[in-house]
Amino acid sequence: MRHFLPAIPTGLLHVREYAVETLSPTVSSDPARDVARAVQARMDRQAVLDDSSRSFWFLMTEQAVKWQRASVDAMAAQCSHMAEVNRKPNVEIGIIPQGVQVAGTPMNIFVVYDDRLVTVELFSGEVVLRDPRDITQHLGLFDLFWSHALTGDDSSAFLEQAAHGFMRQRE
Repeated sequence: MRHFLPAIPTGLLHVREYAVETLSPTVSSDPARDVARAVQARMDRQAVLDDSSRSFWFLMTEQAVKWQRASVDAMAAQCSHMAEVNRKPNVEIGIIPQGVQVAGTPMNIFVVYDDRLVTVELFSGEVVLRDPRDITQHLGLFDLFWSHALTGDDSSAFLEQAAHGFMRQRE
């Protein structure tokens, strides 16, 4: 699975505090939901990351990592957690720093599941794409963006630095 996340980390990477804050309604038109139940489902779903028969690539912009969507404590925990998840043998997290010139524009969150399915997330829902041309397009975009990302230990170091930056805000 290849996740392109220009705006926010996916639920597969959330810590509980961050999930609570991001799943809580923010505007009056947000759908009503049982936040505690949604958070627990999100936490349970993360067990898939321990399935060594699967590979996961999470590609985020610096903005997605540092957008303060939650309290500084939740943000620090979130960044530290992502650095830890990045150490799993079947997980790769890439971070595109803001100072890097990239020819493409990050328009939407998308997930390439395999060579048959891509989902694109919008504010009001999700679009499912199955046309081989759409899948090829999104794989190409992912590869383009990935080629500009910090990966491996550099990505983990970036995430740890972001966590320390949020912790310093508490002082």
